[in-house]
Amino acid sequence: MRELPITVRRSIELLGLVLIAYIIVLGQSIIMPIAMAFFISIVLLPVYQFFVRKRFPEALAIFISILLLAIVVASIVWFFSSQISALVSDFPLIKKNITSHLNSLSAWINTQTKFSTKEQLNLINDQSNKLLNYASGMLTGAAGSVSSTLVFLGLLPIYIYLLLYYKNLLLRFIFLWFPDESHDKVREAILESKVIIKSYLIGLLIQVTYMTILLGVILSIIGIKHALLIAVIFAFLNLIPYVGALIGNIIGVLITLTSSDQLWPILAVLGTIALVQFLDNNILMPRIVGSKVKINALMTIIGVFLGGSLAGISGMFLSLPIIAVLKIVFDRSSILRQWGVLLGDERPTESPMASPAMRSNSQEVQEDIQRKNDIEPPHKD
Repeated sequence: MRELPITVRRSIELLGLVLIAYIIVLGQSIIMPIAMAFFISIVLLPVYQFFVRKRFPEALAIFISILLLAIVVASIVWFFSSQISALVSDFPLIKKNITSHLNSLSAWINTQTKFSTKEQLNLINDQSNKLLNYASGMLTGAAGSVSSTLVFLGLLPIYIYLLLYYKNLLLRFIFLWFPDESHDKVREAILESKVIIKSYLIGLLIQVTYMTILLGVILSIIGIKHALLIAVIFAFLNLIPYVGALIGNIIGVLITLTSSDQLWPILAVLGTIALVQFLDNNILMPRIVGSKVKINALMTIIGVFLGGSLAGISGMFLSLPIIAVLKIVFDRSSILRQWGVLLGDERPTESPMASPAMRSNSQEVQEDIQRKNDIEPPHKD
């Protein structure tokens, strides 16, 4: 069979990317619950296998695993609601502090510009009316979002159950896509993907736990009000690479502003978050997740925004593990290896413009670059 010209192959690849993005946009309400259930089921797989080894019936082992997950999620929801209730109970003090901050801001604007207090109030009222009109127009969409979220949460445990129950059937389906001589590579990619996803997601759970405790304890010792709420919000938002940390800082400052009329608590919150994030990025998280698969920062940021634009918040959360799995698949394909290079963080020490070896598509060159970047493949279990 005659091989297709390289321009045709590259055109098919790009057309495939566009088609996949289009399918995700059209079917995100179906695809994202399945994708989320797939990653969660991999995390629950050791729990399920534990109960199976204890001679539990397969269906019961899956049910208990999902029940344990539901208990953990319910505990997190209860914690959030209790912290928000404490915040709402401080509403009179919050209103007083906001008024104090607004008065200070208004006085500063008076000294820096020609806007009087009356003109500022007129501008605020005008913008508030526009905001209310915009918000009223969004109510229908918000109601739709709430209903779609409830459907998402309702389908999630069903998908998790079915994915675990039919895992052997799905694996057989994957192997049947490839010729027999490629089955060793397929098996290797599946095992490595499982290790990467499990270590990454479990690492994120550990990260949320220690960041909440560490940040909450430090802020409480300093004397910051609603320290635990700030800590848990930042810990969860930090799961979204780069973007989440920025949003978490902003929310932490806003909560601090509402609970204090002084400037030093804001500086304390920002400094503590910066310290905890430095420890997390440079010491703790690398030891937990390891250096098995590294995605470069450029592709991480692009992936987060692309996932958010295609599939909303769930797309942002799942962007990194999806990119990691794609890199594993691409690295094992001689046809798609260049995409694995684009996603990875294996920077060549020499320029491909000067070194012909760096232009090679061979596996040996890629492994040599990985060794120089201290990236090792995970142990397969």
